[in-house]
Amino acid sequence: MELKDKVIVITGASGGLGKTFAQDFAAQGAHLALLGRNAEKLSNVRDQCAACGIKSEMYTADVTQESEVEELFAQIVRDFGTVDGLVNNAGIIRDSLLVKKKNDKISKMSIAQWQHVMDVNLTGMFLCGREAAVQLLKLEKPGVIVNISSITRAGNMGQTNYSASKAGVVAMTVAWAKELSRYGIRVGAVAPGYAKTEMIMGIRPEVQEKLLSTIPLRRFAETEEISHSVRYIFENDFFTGRVMEVDGGMRI
Repeated sequence: MELKDKVIVITGASGGLGKTFAQDFAAQGAHLALLGRNAEKLSNVRDQCAACGIKSEMYTADVTQESEVEELFAQIVRDFGTVDGLVNNAGIIRDSLLVKKKNDKISKMSIAQWQHVMDVNLTGMFLCGREAAVQLLKLEKPGVIVNISSITRAGNMGQTNYSASKAGVVAMTVAWAKELSRYGIRVGAVAPGYAKTEMIMGIRPEVQEKLLSTIPLRRFAETEEISHSVRYIFENDFFTGRVMEVDGGMRI
C-alpha cells in the first residue's frame, strides 16, 4: 500500500509509540484519524501531524465500549469519506506478580488488574479491528490492519495479564489474516521490545541497566525503528498473518 493520501486510524495516539506512528505516517502523506483518551496530548499530536500538510482529526472514545467503537469508525468514514487502514495500538499495563508471600502475608494480582488489561488490550483491540474491517467491507475496498503486540507475549515475570493479552493479540492477528484475505484485507502484528518511550526512559537508571542487560544489542529501540516496522507491513503487499519481533535480539 502506498501511504500517501490514504486514511489511517491510529489508536493510542496521544503518546508513546502511538505518537511516533502518527508522526511517521503523516510524514508519508497519510491522512490520520487519531484516537486517544488524553485530549490535550492528542490535540498536540494532531496539530503536529497537520503541519505536514495532511488532514488530521482527533477522536476520544473508550475502546472497551462496543457502541462507542462502532460509532467512532462510522464517524471517521463520514469525516474522511473513506478509511484504508488501522494501527491497532491502544494498550495499558497493570503489573503485579501472580502471588507473592512476604512475612507470612500473601498478596495476589487482583481481578481488577487482570480484567482492566484484558478489556483494553484484547477486547479493545478486537472491537477496533472488527469495526475497521466492517467499514472496509462496506466500502468494498482492500485495507491493512496492524496490531501492536509485545515481546512479552512469550511470558514475562510480573506481567501475567499483559503477557496473556499480547499473546492473544498475535492469535487474533493470524485468525483475522486467514478470514479477511478473501476481501483483500491484510493483517499483521509488530511485537516491540523495550523502546525509548516516556515510560521506559522514566524508570530508575539501575532498572534501565537491568533491562539493557537482556538485550543483545545493548540499547533500547528508537521509537522510529518500531514505526518503520509497522510501516513496512503497510507497504509490503505480500505480508499478512505474521508477527514481526523488533526486540534487539531478546528472543534469540
